[in-house]
Amino acid sequence: MALGLFRVCLVVVTAIINHPLLFPRENATVPENEEEIIRKMQAHQEKLQLEQLRLEEEVAQLAAEKEALERVAEEGQQQNENRTAWDLWSTLCMILFLVIEVWRQDHQDGPSPECLGGDEDELPGLAGSPLRGLTLPDKATLDHFYERCIRAATADAARTREFVEGFVDDLLEALRSLCSRDTDMEVEDFIGVGSMYENWQVDKPLLCHLFVPFIPPEPYHFHPELWCSGRSVPLDRQGYGQIKVVRADEDTRGCICGKTKLGEDMLCLLHGKNNLLRPGSEVEDPLCAKGSPYLNTMQVMKWFQTALTRAWHRIAHKYEFELAFGQLDTPGSLKIKFRSGKFMPFNLIPVIQCDDLDLYFVSHLPREPSGGTPVSSTDWLLSFAVYERHFLRTTSKALPEGACHLSCLQIASFLLSKQSRLTGPSGLSNYHLKTALLHLLLARRAVDWKAGLLEARLHELLCFLEKSLLEKKLYHFFIGNRKVPETMGLPEAVRRAEPLNLFRPFVLQRSFYRKTVDSFYEMLKNAPALISEYSLHIPTDHASLPQKAVVS
Repeated sequence: MALGLFRVCLVVVTAIINHPLLFPRENATVPENEEEIIRKMQAHQEKLQLEQLRLEEEVAQLAAEKEALERVAEEGQQQNENRTAWDLWSTLCMILFLVIEVWRQDHQDGPSPECLGGDEDELPGLAGSPLRGLTLPDKATLDHFYERCIRAATADAARTREFVEGFVDDLLEALRSLCSRDTDMEVEDFIGVGSMYENWQVDKPLLCHLFVPFIPPEPYHFHPELWCSGRSVPLDRQGYGQIKVVRADEDTRGCICGKTKLGEDMLCLLHGKNNLLRPGSEVEDPLCAKGSPYLNTMQVMKWFQTALTRAWHRIAHKYEFELAFGQLDTPGSLKIKFRSGKFMPFNLIPVIQCDDLDLYFVSHLPREPSGGTPVSSTDWLLSFAVYERHFLRTTSKALPEGACHLSCLQIASFLLSKQSRLTGPSGLSNYHLKTALLHLLLARRAVDWKAGLLEARLHELLCFLEKSLLEKKLYHFFIGNRKVPETMGLPEAVRRAEPLNLFRPFVLQRSFYRKTVDSFYEMLKNAPALISEYSLHIPTDHASLPQKAVVS
């Protein structure tokens, strides 16, 4: 019975499971276009995913914009809150920078510590030096180069000076004999300046620079007006001045009549009523600018060239050579031409002495120092050449025997000369080299200039020049330099003047500055090979000095 019941139940369950309405088969109702429906569903799914991604990007963009707006609002609020404090801080920083700059100019005018070593035997700047591309030869090579090249090239310096000075004495004496003391300028004895008289001339041919002071005829005299400092003097006019021509009986500096308007019934017993030199009135002297009492450099140039020509024609019959002008824009650039084809140049420079001092106003200096051209024809350049010569002579007496200071200057000048011939002239001149050496002589001890320290001092000189070029600052050695000994006799106006930056033109002329820096580093790069080459092969263009020939 139980078995039968089980069988009945099994049949019923089997019938229910296999009933087509309750449990249809898998493939019984599958439509024929199943694949098309699947494709549509997949395409719809992809569309939904793309839409979802787009919505997510928009939501993220909106959130970022909202965050940015909130951040800008916060920053603006913070700036508004801190504006007063920031303005105060900027003002304090500016005041601090000004104080530091004033302190630096007052106390750090000398060479920088990184260019000055503390011990006499160490090589300053070799460790951590900013010099690029410079490997100086050793001491033996430098000594050999100096002896064979530089000393050999300047062996005739003393004979050249003697020959030129003898001829110039004769020329100036002839000039004086042709001039009238009542109407013409009076020429005084010449003064030797520059490298030939400071014993560091290198370039061939040897060149003498001679100052020729002149004074006006009576009753006139020169009244120099020096521009060293002052608010009314532009920066590019510092170191210049003007020469006023006044009559001796019309100098009103010490008389009240030149400062007070006299009445019709009052008369000055010293000057009279109509003898005052009115401002702007034209002085009778032909060397003054038209309508001005100030001496004109162009007029002086023409007068000096004419006077020299007349003087040479007077004595030409005594000499077996010719005399000609070398550079037309330089008043006293002369050249002696010998029959052999050799020539000997020299410069006679008309100058005006400043108040019985060793300061001289120069109408034109040939090539150096390169301080630019005067804006006006009445501007005269102030020259310290006599003070420079005196300082070098005084310093040399305190240095050890055979000191290397002039040797350093000669080697640096030699390298600069050769580089100028390769790449053309730059803004760096021999006057800048000498200025750098004068600063180092003042900062260094005497024992630091021993002959054995030539390599160290030469490296230090080039390091000082590089630092000055990079900073565009090389101060004049005398103007505004209170470290110069008082025994030099500089006027107080010069000592207390604002320092004069010789590299100031580089600040305004960027392309010229770039060329100068490139030329300087090219010189450093070529220095070792140049020194080695000239140590082995000495040029054969050193002609012997002709003797002075006089026709009886």
